[in-house]
Amino acid sequence: MKNFNRAMENLKDGLSSVTKGAFFSALVFGLLAHMVPMTGDFPNHDGLGSLYFNQDMLSSGRWFLSLACGISSYFALPWLIGVLSILYIGIAAALTCAVLKIRNKYSAIVIGALMATFPALASTFAYVFTMDGYMLGLLMAVAAVYFTKKFRFGWIGGAVLLALSLGTYQAYLPVAVILSLYAAVLILMGEDGKSVISSADGDPDKWKGREPEDNAKTKIFKILRFLYMGILGGGLYFVILKVLLKVRGVSMGTYQGGSNLVGGKSLEAATEVKMAAAYKDFAVFSVKSKILAPNVFVWIALGILIGAALMLLLREIVKKKWYKSPVLYIAIILIAMIYPVASNVVMIVMGDVTYHAIMRYQWVLIPIILIAICDLLAYKPEYYAAAAGRESFVKLVTWLIPVLGCLIVFCYIVTDNIGYSNLQKKYERTYAYCERLLDRIEQTEGYYPGIPIAMIGVVSEDQYPKADLTEGVTDNLIGLSGDYLCYKGADYKHFFKAYLGADLNIISGEEIGEIYNSEEYVLMDSFPGKTSVKLVDGTIYVKTENIDYGLREKYGK
Repeated sequence: MKNFNRAMENLKDGLSSVTKGAFFSALVFGLLAHMVPMTGDFPNHDGLGSLYFNQDMLSSGRWFLSLACGISSYFALPWLIGVLSILYIGIAAALTCAVLKIRNKYSAIVIGALMATFPALASTFAYVFTMDGYMLGLLMAVAAVYFTKKFRFGWIGGAVLLALSLGTYQAYLPVAVILSLYAAVLILMGEDGKSVISSADGDPDKWKGREPEDNAKTKIFKILRFLYMGILGGGLYFVILKVLLKVRGVSMGTYQGGSNLVGGKSLEAATEVKMAAAYKDFAVFSVKSKILAPNVFVWIALGILIGAALMLLLREIVKKKWYKSPVLYIAIILIAMIYPVASNVVMIVMGDVTYHAIMRYQWVLIPIILIAICDLLAYKPEYYAAAAGRESFVKLVTWLIPVLGCLIVFCYIVTDNIGYSNLQKKYERTYAYCERLLDRIEQTEGYYPGIPIAMIGVVSEDQYPKADLTEGVTDNLIGLSGDYLCYKGADYKHFFKAYLGADLNIISGEEIGEIYNSEEYVLMDSFPGKTSVKLVDGTIYVKTENIDYGLREKYGK
């Protein structure tokens, strides 16, 4: 018992205020932001068919997803999955602060809060049945960079973690790439040495000496470790994927460019995608998506952080006379060229991928890196060594980080909850609609349990006008936007069974196409019209979509 207590005390002492700040901040702000979906049961359209799903997504290249999600079982359990997900994010936030060399606990608190509230995460929460698996994938992507940076041969373990992350969800590869790039910049700047964390009260005695700066050869070796990790991790992922596909006799699907991952097509796909597309997508999404910056307040906060980071960098360049070296200008050009590509690396590798909000989590690193730069240069040990204390501008920056960070986090929480509010209303509208629809079906003359039912699924906009009142806030938040949950017959089947207790025999396949183009279906009214539900040749036709007047003219009606 004494040994256990001693071990726990050593662990507690070994955790810095930065580590604890990032971890607990993610937990607290994560719960504040996402309590609604965690304590309710508001599925999106995909969630209707995934109330129990074993997450076997090998055909999409996600060979580790089933194991990652299996920790919480394969049932959609919002509270348990949400708690696990936020726990994973908290650990990832702590490791991210370690990679970024965050010195001040208030910077770490803001970073943890940003990682737990970024609006792209709200879209992921809408797919709660796979949320914890994805967040474990995010954690492994961050951990891969951390181990590579922390230990001399950590790139080997980092490669294994990267392979597992890719095998869970490939969309977090950009997170690992961007963090690796920042870690490489720190090494080049000579900021990779160890330093003791201060309480940021300006006491120079709390800052100890740093390790001697690495020579050029050591810097190159440290940077190459990230390259080794990426190559080995990517290779390991592809080898395991090909082996499992062969053993199980499964072929890669075409969803999100999955077929480009195997068969030697990935390089071809990468060359087919113009690099200009990656830059254009990066710029358009950053400015217009309302995810990185949902409102003008976030834009102002980001603008101030950018200005502060640039002024601190300029100050550092002048102090160390980097402006005399051509390496500085080369580095600036390379970073400007690489960052948008790093953010869209999945688009380049996969080729014909559709980049939706769940795959955009790496955009949270933009405000995080701005904070990291300010933290790096505002809390430098030498600034505390001077008897006069820190300069006025540096003092100002130390206050700007938590104030502006809290402003951004609050705006993110508002955006998240606007999305969750619409998701809840989508469920309630769908419930009310399906209840009326089910009653009409069961009251149709000739109805009996198990009778074949043909329905397309889209709700008529003529009969039921648009009800989403979020005014563009959720337009790019996949899973949270729209008015109803059901878009096809299978959606209705799952909803009827899970939420209304009715197991309807809703047919699918080629027969539906024939019915859809038939005169009987075309001339039906849209629900709740009088002829929107009727029996035709032993099958109940249900028409929920808009009336197609063009086809009516075809039949002379």
